[in-house]
Amino acid sequence: MPLPKPVDVLWAELQAVRAEILEEAEGLSQGQADWRPSEKDWSVGEVMHHLTLAEVATGKLTTKLTRAAEAAGASGGFPADLTAFKPFPAPPPGAADAPEVVWPERGTPIGELLSTMRATRERSRQSIEKLGSLDPRPLKFKHFRFGELDLSQWWQLQAHHDGIHLVQIREIKGAPGFPRA
Repeated sequence: MPLPKPVDVLWAELQAVRAEILEEAEGLSQGQADWRPSEKDWSVGEVMHHLTLAEVATGKLTTKLTRAAEAAGASGGFPADLTAFKPFPAPPPGAADAPEVVWPERGTPIGELLSTMRATRERSRQSIEKLGSLDPRPLKFKHFRFGELDLSQWWQLQAHHDGIHLVQIREIKGAPGFPRA
């Protein structure tokens, strides 16, 4: 299904950052995927699991909001006048702790992490197509840190979130003591 331009741009951004994450993780040994720079830090595998959990949650939110819109008769197609999405707000100052629902598990096999991350993204395409079939602006849900976001902002946040953790993955791999095999 061809996507409206703002949705297509968002999908391309989601895909680009995800491709970089997968490239960073591809070929890691299990020891490398499980290695942590310190006990308080996450491993590459934990970051990947966290990102997958967050994306699944955004997909579920998309289903919830779009079903509610359809039930209310408000799914009249993507508005022709919507040429760009409103960006999500700047993060509040200070460090952010992930909500418990997206805390990763430790020690998941790297092959499973990679395949699950890819499968999740394939399912997310369906959510993105839903986004391209209605007006996302009135479909809102409160984020624990950013406040109320519309559905397009939730997916923008997903791309931004992936970018933050891409940097983290690169930092883990570049940290002193990272196993070389």
